[in-house]
Amino acid sequence: MKVKVIANYLPQFHRIPENDLWWGEGYTDWMAVKSAKPILEGQYQPKIPLNNNYYDLSDITNIRWQTELAKKYGVYGFAIYHYWFNAQQKLLEKPAEIILKNKDIDIHYMFIWDNVSWKRTWSRIKGNDWSPVYDKKTNQDSPCDEGSCCQGDGVLARLDLGTEKDWKQHFDYLLPFFRDQRYIKIDGKPMIGFMSLVQNYEILLKMTEYWDKLAKSCGYPGIVCMNHENWRGKNLQKTFRYSLEQPYTLFAAIKNKFNKMLYTHLNKIRVYDYDELWQKALKSASSSGSNVYLCGQVNYDDTARRGEKGHLILGASPDKFKRYFKELLEISGQQGKEFLFCVAWNEWAEGMYLEPDTLYGYGYLDALKAALIETNNY
Repeated sequence: MKVKVIANYLPQFHRIPENDLWWGEGYTDWMAVKSAKPILEGQYQPKIPLNNNYYDLSDITNIRWQTELAKKYGVYGFAIYHYWFNAQQKLLEKPAEIILKNKDIDIHYMFIWDNVSWKRTWSRIKGNDWSPVYDKKTNQDSPCDEGSCCQGDGVLARLDLGTEKDWKQHFDYLLPFFRDQRYIKIDGKPMIGFMSLVQNYEILLKMTEYWDKLAKSCGYPGIVCMNHENWRGKNLQKTFRYSLEQPYTLFAAIKNKFNKMLYTHLNKIRVYDYDELWQKALKSASSSGSNVYLCGQVNYDDTARRGEKGHLILGASPDKFKRYFKELLEISGQQGKEFLFCVAWNEWAEGMYLEPDTLYGYGYLDALKAALIETNNY
């Protein structure tokens, strides 16, 4: 069985009214990417797409380009981030809906539900700070200046799982995707990832059990869920059959020569070594259980979004990526795992992308393809 590479896919690169309101007219992640500046010597910023291809994902032509490029270089499918907050609010859904409606787009895909609230940087609630660099608010006790831009506690979009009625509405939205032959399934079961199980764990279990029943009523053997928190099988039960070993969650465990200097002089930014990160990830991968999918990382640098409060990796290159990803492919094959994830296809503002840029051209895609060929997985 060949190992199939699934690359995480960010649908953020198109305008939506909410981003216009929250971060400024015309905002997409490209705005952060274009305005990024190097903070440290040797840091590659700004990151510029090859031929200045600042694409718009509301345009099907750009999605066709992405999927054709992905297939050419050996990517089996996309794991598309899914932003469903409640029965009345979902965001950034257009690229996935374009793929669904156009059956000639030749790519497999699945969803990873980013199931947390979006909030402003100063908010004390748990959630995702989407674009702190563009949040000019610094008073932690004050609401937004414009009452319509967020709730008083700084919540931009609030996750509300609701009750069975709401779960049914969400499932009904997902069902046409599940029915698509291109949607990724395991043993006939549609697969969906969950970004977080820390919050609302018991509710999520009940919800996915309900989804499992709904899927069976629609003719499927059920659904299968994957969590993204490196639980290594702990607390996994019922519909949550798989975990994803994400390398960038190992940040906290890595100590290197940069940290002392940076904490002394900047006291904010955290810098990590590419080789050390990969070596730790490979060691962890070699002992992973049968229900843990492995994941390789292209690079990481979220200073475009977070400035001096960000994280970045130094020392990355296509040659290193090829060597390490090849080893991860070999481990996945030895463990009999059908899928291997890669972060990411196009997370430009976090420095995780396979897409071509002005520094390396098609270097990372060439590296991926070479690793696949050399392990007989292309």
